[in-house]
Amino acid sequence: MDNKNRKNITIGLKVMIVKKEDQRTGKLTEGIVKDILTKSFNHPHGIKVRLEDGTVGRVKEIK
Repeated sequence: MDNKNRKNITIGLKVMIVKKEDQRTGKLTEGIVKDILTKSFNHPHGIKVRLEDGTVGRVKEIK
């Protein structure tokens, strides 16, 4: 699935995100989507989400 399209991201989905501070290293964080923060239908760097633990980042992989 394409991580750049909002329609592919749903609440409760397990994803790998990159946090703002990890963008240079590319370190990924795994979690469950709690909120979808990107309002547009797509975004070139991935859809921004908030995970259940409160972490915010852009979706890089869908598990």
